[in-house]
Amino acid sequence: MSDDGHEQNGAGRENVPSRQRRRFPGISSRAYEHPADRSALVALRKLSGFDTVFKALSGLLPERSLRLLFLSDSVRVSDQQFAHLNDMLRDACYILDLEKVPPMYVTQDPQPNAMCIGLDEPIIVVTTGLVELLDEEEMRAVVGHEVGHALSGHAVYRTILLFLTSLAIRIAWIPLGNLAIMAIVTALREWFRKSELSADRAGLLVGQDLKASMRGLMKIAGGNHLHEMNVDAFLKQAEEYEAGGDLRDSVLKILNVLPRTHPFTTVRAAELKKWAESRDHQRIMDGHYPRRTEDKDTSVTDSFRESASHYATSVKSSKDPLMKLVSDIAGGAGDLGGRVRRGFGGFTGQAPSQDGPPRNGSDGADGPEGPADTPPRAGS
Repeated sequence: MSDDGHEQNGAGRENVPSRQRRRFPGISSRAYEHPADRSALVALRKLSGFDTVFKALSGLLPERSLRLLFLSDSVRVSDQQFAHLNDMLRDACYILDLEKVPPMYVTQDPQPNAMCIGLDEPIIVVTTGLVELLDEEEMRAVVGHEVGHALSGHAVYRTILLFLTSLAIRIAWIPLGNLAIMAIVTALREWFRKSELSADRAGLLVGQDLKASMRGLMKIAGGNHLHEMNVDAFLKQAEEYEAGGDLRDSVLKILNVLPRTHPFTTVRAAELKKWAESRDHQRIMDGHYPRRTEDKDTSVTDSFRESASHYATSVKSSKDPLMKLVSDIAGGAGDLGGRVRRGFGGFTGQAPSQDGPPRNGSDGADGPEGPADTPPRAGS
């Protein structure tokens, strides 16, 4: 592909993307990675013997089986099959300067989904449900999302997560063994949720169309009914999700998200919009970003410090009732017992009335314990 955004294929035919996009020669994945994701990856890359351990582990993982499965029972994207997806894939690799284009497959599944897996070499898989759901610009962001996973090396850890999840099911009858595996799986899922936010940013760098990224997330949440949806209202849901309810709702949020590998869709949309409007994103678009050649000099300590700072800032600025309580405790706020009582009755930040019990933020029909008796909705 030439510097003006035009691509020459093997036959000499010119494929012109729908519009010219900025590319990022030599860009390091650190440019778009979420701080928590980046600190974990920097630490793993610096870990002595890391490559050797995972090469040994690869013999235990069903990677070869997965590759054969997709090769035999899915459609490999190429100039002859799903050519429009092949153009998007090569364009995404060109924009993010990923030298080797990973194999991409379309598999029959009505559930909209995409993933990037593999230890030695990443492969990208998208479902027919996703291909049929998204338009060209929305799909371009998804392909960029998966290429971002490949550039960051997320495919390795995703493959291990799939393996460990399967292993936990197999040894569920061994109490301590299952608990140990599930503890690792839970930690990996927390990291992977942050890696999804990183990949969403990569998708925006590839598509360079925030509206298309937002539309894609809305469709994943609500189906192909854009005429019935509104971006501002969708983002408002994320605000209500974060700030609404009391401490019981905060606990339910944690329980709902624990089994998931992806953050909730409204949360992803809000996080991506926030990053798109940030100075960090603008600097990348202006050509100021870390290069891959500098990755070896990255400090693990600095990465962890940045991650810790990000979490501290997130807690302080969060509107979630539990995070507000944590922030108050960290700040040495007095009347802890009163704050906790108010938290379980609707975290309003106001002192309870002297004439009656604390307000619970509801119409009183359920009583103080009513909502806690209602089972939480499924996370997806």
